[in-house]
Amino acid sequence: MATAREWVEGARPRTLPNAVAPVIAGTGAAWWATDAGTVGAHWWKVVLALLVALALVIGVNFANDYSDGIRGTDDDRVGPMRLVGSRAASPASVKRAAMLCFAVAAVCGLVLAVTSAWWLVLVGVICIAGAWFYTGGRNPYGYLGFGEIAVFVFFGLVAVSGTQFVVAGRVDWVGLVCAVAVGCYSSAVLVVNNLRDIPTDKASGKNTLAVRLGDARTRTFYTVLTVVPSVLTVVLVAATPWALLGLLALLPAFRAGAPVRARAQGPALIPTLALTGIAMLVWSISTAIGVSV
Repeated sequence: MATAREWVEGARPRTLPNAVAPVIAGTGAAWWATDAGTVGAHWWKVVLALLVALALVIGVNFANDYSDGIRGTDDDRVGPMRLVGSRAASPASVKRAAMLCFAVAAVCGLVLAVTSAWWLVLVGVICIAGAWFYTGGRNPYGYLGFGEIAVFVFFGLVAVSGTQFVVAGRVDWVGLVCAVAVGCYSSAVLVVNNLRDIPTDKASGKNTLAVRLGDARTRTFYTVLTVVPSVLTVVLVAATPWALLGLLALLPAFRAGAPVRARAQGPALIPTLALTGIAMLVWSISTAIGVSV
């Protein structure tokens, strides 16, 4: 039986900024599109959007743990705790945990759909399906190199724009720019995770984008993804000069990329996961404040 600490580690808390950051950025964009009073009146929608995002991130982490574990992909792996791969928990229990998280996301998302727009139900179904089939099913798209695209779409475009929509009732160019920036950071987290796992993924037949690009080009791709949000910060100056607060993320982003630039391998890349998430949070918080002034 896995301990409570092992379950927490299996949920991969370092990935939680992927859930929190888009909701913060989307709320800031909603404030820009409407006003503080509208955002304040819909605070409960922000909370529900955050619960949806958190449940999906934790759910996809447990789903990946289950699917990779039963395939044997995690039998020889560095990085965070793998519940199934380490035999700390049974595959059935990890699968149930994933499904419970997806159920929480579905219920919270349904409330948002009922109170905002019914077509959001379809978006929610696609998001949950995307979370499961990343490593689940007969032909998981994560094994074909499409994981980064999915993360960019679901935890960037959908999460940020969706938050702005349910709060403000519309999506504008500021929200879309924020969505692209957060999507780049979210994808960067997965890129460095897969960079670390290139040797074991290649050996197990998991053809992630990092495996396909190779070590050197994956490092370049990571760097590009962490630079784009700062470029988009300058674009947001067209909305308000206070958007330049987003450049505060440059410092944690630079520190996050240090091991990548130094050609670190394996466990030495683990700190980059957390630091990239911090850079994403700093960008989202500072930009949300900037566009709300």
